[in-house]
Amino acid sequence: MMEIIYVVLAVIALFITVILLRAINFKPTQQLNIQKEDIFFDKKVVIENLCSLIRCKTVSNKDKSKEDKQEFVKLKNLITTLYPNFILNCEKIDVDDNGLLYKLKGKNSDLCVVLMSHYDVVPADAKNWIINPFSPEIIDNKLFGRGVIDTKLTLNAILYSMELLLKEGFIPNNDIYFAFSGEEEVNGEFSKKVVDYFKNSEIKINFVLDEGGAVVNGVFPGVKQPCALVGIAEKGFANVSFTAVSNGGHASAPKINNPIKLLSKACLKVENKPFKMKMSLPCKYMFDNLARNSNFFYKIIFANLWCFGPIIDIFAKKKGGDFNASLRTTVAFTQLKASSSPNVLPTRAEMIANVRLNSNETLDSLIRDLKSKVKDDNVKIEIVEGYNPSAVSVIDDNYNLISNSINETFDNVIISPYLMVQCSDSRNYHQICSNVYKFSACDLTSEERKSIHANNESLRLEAIYRSIEFYIRLIKKL
Repeated sequence: MMEIIYVVLAVIALFITVILLRAINFKPTQQLNIQKEDIFFDKKVVIENLCSLIRCKTVSNKDKSKEDKQEFVKLKNLITTLYPNFILNCEKIDVDDNGLLYKLKGKNSDLCVVLMSHYDVVPADAKNWIINPFSPEIIDNKLFGRGVIDTKLTLNAILYSMELLLKEGFIPNNDIYFAFSGEEEVNGEFSKKVVDYFKNSEIKINFVLDEGGAVVNGVFPGVKQPCALVGIAEKGFANVSFTAVSNGGHASAPKINNPIKLLSKACLKVENKPFKMKMSLPCKYMFDNLARNSNFFYKIIFANLWCFGPIIDIFAKKKGGDFNASLRTTVAFTQLKASSSPNVLPTRAEMIANVRLNSNETLDSLIRDLKSKVKDDNVKIEIVEGYNPSAVSVIDDNYNLISNSINETFDNVIISPYLMVQCSDSRNYHQICSNVYKFSACDLTSEERKSIHANNESLRLEAIYRSIEFYIRLIKKL
């Protein structure tokens, strides 16, 4: 009996030893000693230009007839006025009226680089803002205005940086294309048409850089340093319809299978059975990069995922938000419609779920899983619109080039790949390029992150300046 006890204790001791040794050796990667070049530019002009862009009410809509076309024309004309050297040196390529594509000729045309942004914005309800959302104002060293972060900041940073460099006689080593969409917020066709242009013209792309992650704090447990997250893949997207029907009737004599009741049950079944945690390759990269900089408790967990994976799963479900979304397919029920009258039973009820698919899922597997959760033939489940997750980009010298520019611009940051849970136009480029990266060149506070697509969208002036510094440093390397 004692021998068995000794064996068990020895196994436990060995287990603990292995766990601790793996945690002890789970050290941060060595940071490169980056030499920073001082960047000088006219900060006043930067803010003035950005304010001019924000004043254009470029609110996109799936129904083009509801857009103010003059505001989009106004912005295009502004680009010509504000950035004359850019316009003079770049060739404008006509692909579609709903966006702008420019080419800057480099010393070499074998491989090009694509820098992306979009100038359309989501609507803003002025009565809930502290300013007119399209009349930008500086309050307490923060610039308020719709689109100041998403993504007229990037548009201005790219254009101003190029304007400054071209004025100094800059010629890139490779061709640079600038793809600016006017319909990104409504999942328009412009970026797809640009990709078709590259395919049909047999243009080879070295890498693509679009909006995505940013420099943020508090994104990973136990990590105190700011983290610069560079997206190397995107989750898939689907709007899924759940419908139920009946013969209707008077509300004074309700029937058992009211369509709303059926949908409510279906909703609860899906909500109460979250999709299983499946750690994608980008997520594995992120955990490996960030957890090495965490405290020892979390190092024990993340250095031994083979053992503590279930703990990560439980933690993610309770925490929710981006951390949970990076690990599993998420379902958010967002719309419900039924009877047109309060005293009439609905003949048809429908609810819509917005789904973001993990890298290991597909639209086909999504429908199978949802039907298996609901298990009710009276509820019809079908995809209204959607697309599969993107491919995963390569981490190579191109990624390192972006990382070096981040290190030169932002102090004391941990740079990591990650899985982007939102959608961007750059997902269309994965089919023609294995180096598609998603990084918004700014450091955002928690309050600023929450203001994106919300009331009082705003950004600190110093963050705006750093976006210029990043692009100047990056473009000089191209």
